[in-house]
Amino acid sequence: MVTPYLAPPQHPLAFDPSVEHPEENEAETQRELIETLLKISHKTHADSGQALRGVHAKSHGIIRGTLEVLPGLPEALAQGIFAKIASYPVVIRFSTTPGDVLDDKVSTPRGMAVKLVGVEGDRLPGSEGNVTQDFVLVNGPAFNSATASKFLSSLKLLAATTDKAEGAKKVASAILRGTEAVIEAFGTKSATITSMGGHPTTHILGETFFSQAPLRFGKYIAKVQIAPVSDNLKALTDQKVDLDDKPNGLRAAVVDFFGTEHAEWELAVQLCTNLDDMPVEDASVEWPEADSPYVPVARITAAPQDAWSEARVKALDEGLSFSPWHGITDHQPLGSIMRVRRAAYAESAKFRAQHSGVTMKEPRSIDDLPE
Repeated sequence: MVTPYLAPPQHPLAFDPSVEHPEENEAETQRELIETLLKISHKTHADSGQALRGVHAKSHGIIRGTLEVLPGLPEALAQGIFAKIASYPVVIRFSTTPGDVLDDKVSTPRGMAVKLVGVEGDRLPGSEGNVTQDFVLVNGPAFNSATASKFLSSLKLLAATTDKAEGAKKVASAILRGTEAVIEAFGTKSATITSMGGHPTTHILGETFFSQAPLRFGKYIAKVQIAPVSDNLKALTDQKVDLDDKPNGLRAAVVDFFGTEHAEWELAVQLCTNLDDMPVEDASVEWPEADSPYVPVARITAAPQDAWSEARVKALDEGLSFSPWHGITDHQPLGSIMRVRRAAYAESAKFRAQHSGVTMKEPRSIDDLPE
């Protein structure tokens, strides 16, 4: 069943390069960000022998599927890769945020990275010659830091905890989950507490994921959301996962689900209508849905499959990198958080390629990706 269309806002704000305003010393912030991410990766590599991502190191499932652009989109939504009816093979990686691989009882925000293959259009810098489009998402509508410089401060704190005693982290995570539950009982949330281990121990496949920071949407500006729409996924929303003596319990839950089940998500966009309430440079602001709701533009489906085979992990987890800068200019990432990600993600991928012995390259067709 296709969700009925919601009407996009009547007057979405037109994209113009002037909507971006680089921070003072942004180049230095980017340099320190790369340095901090690589510090995390060097430490985890020395301890485990594995070349891991600086953030979102732990995967909980790698699946293949199909994204289909919805028919009959109005002009404001028929932009970029959604400008015409099309179908794309996709790879989806589920993860959690830390740069070290921890017991799932250290419960942190969940990530969903989606890579489309076979995308046409003018390419973003660093993505020339490729035919992919990535959407990198987390299960919260706003980023936990307003700007790149503030994100750097948070990342340095995270880096300082890398390789600290996991038992202490599990105890701390349990305390933080209790604190977050009290906060949510009063109708609010703490991005800081959830990012440090206070996320509820819920099923990753029941989550709704967001780009958090904005990107260009053809003529306009938008944020992206991917939400469950099949009944079997929606039934997992807020469902607790038993993680007692199950350090990889989230992965087991994903593997169990896709052993027998189909899944469907909706990709929706929230168009920017004004920069006062929907800023480009402050990623910590949740854009008001009363002014501009998320409107569906595509459907993602995935059939039953093995979500964690050795061959799939080698090719799709170790052999691929995901970045919002893998894509076309019509979906250019916007704002300081997105700008510094460009070089940071590239350096992280370079580190992994140098230390893993795996050739890392963007796929040109679905045939490059193993079943």
